[in-house]
Amino acid sequence: MFKIFIIEDDKQLVSLLKEHLHKFGYDTKSVDDFAAVRTQFEQYDPHLVLLDVNLPKFDGYYWCRQIRSISTCPILFISAREGKMDQVMALENGADDYITKPFDYEIVTAKINSQLRRAYGTYASSQNGRTTTVAGLTLDVERMSLTLGGQEIELSHTEAKILDELMKRAERVVSRDRLLEKIWDDQAFVDDNTLNVYITRVRKKLASLEITEALQTIRGQGYRLLPNWEDR
Repeated sequence: MFKIFIIEDDKQLVSLLKEHLHKFGYDTKSVDDFAAVRTQFEQYDPHLVLLDVNLPKFDGYYWCRQIRSISTCPILFISAREGKMDQVMALENGADDYITKPFDYEIVTAKINSQLRRAYGTYASSQNGRTTTVAGLTLDVERMSLTLGGQEIELSHTEAKILDELMKRAERVVSRDRLLEKIWDDQAFVDDNTLNVYITRVRKKLASLEITEALQTIRGQGYRLLPNWEDR
């Protein structure tokens, strides 16, 4: 299920967006603390962001740059500002599209579907359209899924990237620095605890496939994935 993160301070609009998106099977979350948008983004790890320009504390352009420093997920601005420069600024700060208010919800949904196809599905680049298999465990980077013995689970974008690095180097230690470099564009913006949070999530996803104790923490070095499930 794709996750949509809504950064908008109009509570009625947020409610209507959620109601509409839920009809199409999307999971949604909205910001509840506009001083900690980035933290909530990292915790939710969405596939796509809907972002307003006029927000409390900092504007949408600021948060767009913050999100872009740690993620390549699609960002769609939804704003009452109709000026050409507002749209130019949004795109120059890392947005993928700009939708002016008031808008048709069907148009919003169509644009979301289009961006998701480009980022993760039909039109995703061939660089991301690959699979990695270790001892019967298959990671589909494009579909963000993990399969073992006929059982399949969904992954977040970041979880998929972490597992991609670990599986390509199975039985070898992957340093924290390498994971940070591959997952985030600018390590300077990453809280050291953030990687720990994602590693914990990856362990839970593996456990849902009955893979336990395979992802090891090598103190002072990084992490190692051992295919201890291959004989099961």
